[in-house]
Amino acid sequence: MLAANPSLKMYTQRGQLDRDALIRQYVPLVRRLAHHMIAKLPPNVELDDLIQVGMIGLADALSRYEASQGVQFETFATQRIRGAMLDELRDGDWLSRGSRKSQKQIEQAVRKLEHRLGRSPVESEIAAELDMPLAEYQSLLGRVRGTQLVYLEDMGGRDEDDEGFLDRHAADAEADPMSVLKDHRLRQALVTAIETLPEREKYIMGMYYEQDMNLKEIAAVLGVTESRVCQLHSQSIARLRAKMRGH
Repeated sequence: MLAANPSLKMYTQRGQLDRDALIRQYVPLVRRLAHHMIAKLPPNVELDDLIQVGMIGLADALSRYEASQGVQFETFATQRIRGAMLDELRDGDWLSRGSRKSQKQIEQAVRKLEHRLGRSPVESEIAAELDMPLAEYQSLLGRVRGTQLVYLEDMGGRDEDDEGFLDRHAADAEADPMSVLKDHRLRQALVTAIETLPEREKYIMGMYYEQDMNLKEIAAVLGVTESRVCQLHSQSIARLRAKMRGH
C-alpha cells in the first residue's frame, strides 16, 4: 500500500515513473484482487492464471496512468487489473459450448425423470433417458466436469446492455463471495435440494464445499477413483440445478 503521499514512491529522483518499484509494490494488490475474484468462480478457473492476467493489467495501468487526471494510482490500477481479469474470463467462457450443452442435457434428463418417477433417478435411468449406454454417460460426466450451480446466462439481464453476473459479483471488490446465496429462500431451497441427493453424492458435496477437500482426497475417503468422484460431482450439480431452476 502507498504511504499518505502516494507520489513519493511513484517517481525516481529524475522525476520519471519508477515502474519496477511500483510493480513490486502492487503485486499484493493483484494477488488480493485475484483471491477475491476466484472465490466467486468455479474450481476450473486457476488462481495463477488470474494473477498472471492481473499483472498484465497492472503493467497496462503503469503505461496509461497520468497523475494530472486527479485519480490516485491505486484506484486507477485496481480498475485496470480487474478489467483485465474479467476480459480473460469472458474470453475463456469457463466451459466450452459443447460441454455446457451436454451439462444442460443431463440436467434436463434429471428433471424429467424426477417428475416422472417422483424420486431421484439412478445413473442407469439417466443414461437411458439420454439414450446412451451407462459407460458412455459416465464418460460424459467426466468430460463436462460440472462445477457451476449458476451459469453466466442464468444470471445475466434480459437485454444485451444489462449488467451481467461477472460485473455484478466478480467485479465488486466489496461484495461477499456468497452474495448470490444470501437470499434466505434461495439458501433454504439449496439446503433442501442437497438433502435430497443420494447419500454418496451428498457426502461428496459436503466434503468438496464444506470441508474444502479436493477430488483426490475425497476419492481416498470413499475408496473410489478420482475420475469417479468427478463423475458423481458433475451428476450432483445437474441434480441441484434441476431442483433450483425455479429459483
